[in-house]
Amino acid sequence: MRSNTPDLSSPQLNASHDHGAVPFEPDMRTASIDDDAPSENRQPLGGWAKRLLDLMVASTALILAGPILVLIPLLIKATAGGPVLFVHRRIGFNGKAFDCYKFRTMVPNAEEVLERHLSCNPQAAQEWAANQKLSCDPRILFFGRMLRKSSLDELPQLFNILRGDMSCVGPRPVVADELQRYGAASHEYLKTRPGLTGLWQINGRNTTEYSHRVLLDTQYVGAWSLRRDLSILLRTIPAMLKFDQTS
Repeated sequence: MRSNTPDLSSPQLNASHDHGAVPFEPDMRTASIDDDAPSENRQPLGGWAKRLLDLMVASTALILAGPILVLIPLLIKATAGGPVLFVHRRIGFNGKAFDCYKFRTMVPNAEEVLERHLSCNPQAAQEWAANQKLSCDPRILFFGRMLRKSSLDELPQLFNILRGDMSCVGPRPVVADELQRYGAASHEYLKTRPGLTGLWQINGRNTTEYSHRVLLDTQYVGAWSLRRDLSILLRTIPAMLKFDQTS
C-alpha cells in the first residue's frame, strides 16, 4: 500500500491504481473570488467556513460509517479478492493533482478489459467518448455494482476531505484529460475543491450528459453559498436512493 493511503482500521486494505437541473438562482450571499489575485495565493471557494463544514461533516460521517468501512473491505476480499482500494489521480483546487480514494468495484485488469470492449463495440466506444461512462460496463464486479448503486464505493473519499483534497460539496472530481473537455469552464472548476457530492449528484447522477455536468459545476461555483451546500447535503441522501440513476 502506498504510504499516503488512509488507514481504514483493517490489515487487509491495500491500494490499487486501477435532465433538467433544479433551478439554481444566484444568491447575494455568494462566494467572491478575486480573479486578479495570484493563483498561488488564491483560497478555495468558501474559505474557512466551507472548510469547517467539511471537517465537521466528514468526521461525523466517518464515525457513523465506521462499521461499514470495516465490513465492505471484508466483503470485497471474500467475493473478488485483490486490492480493496482503487486509487486514482484527480485534479483538485488550482490544478493540483491528488490521489482520490474509492473502494474497488472493478476487475484488476480494468483498463485492458475496457480497451478490448471499446475496440469490439463501436456503440460503446461512442458512449464512452461522449460521457466517459458506460451504461453496461464489463469491468464492474457483481458486488462492485451494488457499491456503485448505493454510492458506498465513495466512502473512502471522506479521508480525502479530511486531508483537504476534496470538499463535501463541489464539482465531480475529474482526471486531467477530462478537464480539457470543460473548455473555458475549467477556470471555474479550478476555483474550488472537487466534491463528494454536488449538483450533479442530486440532478440525475450518471444519467446526466457530460455537457450538462459541466454546466452544473459552473453554476455551483458561480452561485455558491454555505446555505446551498447544506441544502445539497440534505438532498444527497434521497438522491442516493434512486438506484436507477447510477451504473
